[in-house]
Amino acid sequence: MKFREIYDLAVKKGIAADLRGEAEIARVLEKQRKEYEELKESDKAEYDQERLSNPFSDTRMLYGDENLEIGNVLTGIDMEVGEVLLADRLREKGQAVDLIIAHHPEGKAMAALHNVMHLQEDLLAQLGVPINVAEGIMIGRIAEVGRSIMPQNHNRAVDAARLLDIPLMCVHTPADNLVTSFLTKLFEEKKPETVGAIVKLLKEIPEYAAGVRLNAGPAIVVGSEKRRTGKIFVDMTGGTGGAKEAFEKMAIAGVGTVVAMHIAEGHRKEAEKYNINVVIAGHIASDSLGMNLLLDELEQRKVAIRPCSGLIRVSRAAKTRKK
Repeated sequence: MKFREIYDLAVKKGIAADLRGEAEIARVLEKQRKEYEELKESDKAEYDQERLSNPFSDTRMLYGDENLEIGNVLTGIDMEVGEVLLADRLREKGQAVDLIIAHHPEGKAMAALHNVMHLQEDLLAQLGVPINVAEGIMIGRIAEVGRSIMPQNHNRAVDAARLLDIPLMCVHTPADNLVTSFLTKLFEEKKPETVGAIVKLLKEIPEYAAGVRLNAGPAIVVGSEKRRTGKIFVDMTGGTGGAKEAFEKMAIAGVGTVVAMHIAEGHRKEAEKYNINVVIAGHIASDSLGMNLLLDELEQRKVAIRPCSGLIRVSRAAKTRKK
């Protein structure tokens, strides 16, 4: 596959798994197209034109020739300067590395992470929170995250990749969409009645089973095993943690249990205050599941995958081919 084809596939998979639906994604892209067309010519040169076809600002090709043929990928959760040096060392040892794929964003994708958080507004609206309320809750949190990113030296790994001439990309929200969709469908199908049943279901998934062995598996942080779930909300996409004020609105909308990758202590206390059960599935295990669902697509297209940086690689590609 060409570098551009891998990137386009990641975006396509992310759109297909997005709980907002393809019609809403089309609306977002059309809005961005109109925004671009209304710019002055002098401003258009500064516009990131990937926004016209990719609704995920935290997913980008960061360095390399987009027409380069890719046969071997080094991939992991956090692919930073150390992992770029690892790729170069593997090359020195005669092992092919044509492309580095990071999950967590780097470079300009990291700088724009806060822009994908508007996705959370639409997910809250789907739960029954009025969209005006959802937007009001999120506006301050999105601005806060944007400000927190400003002082970061976010281009370090990209610079390292450029100096060593190793292509680099990151896939964040598309992978998070894949794990969110996967778990949402699982819970809709299995209909776990208790919080403990959710944890049991998660532990049957190889990535989470591996997380247990690494002392980073699923855990109940609000509620107990015997408490009933009520409506389950899988909260694993949209850039980073949302506004803690959302828990009050989710309780009013009927959410009984949130299944998340991780949770800040202030958010956990809000969930407890409004009697919403919270299951933390595990950050790296959840990221691994989302990435694996994409990497399987590459594997089916004869791209060799070498995992590192915490990625719990589980291939489902062989099972898919047998069907």
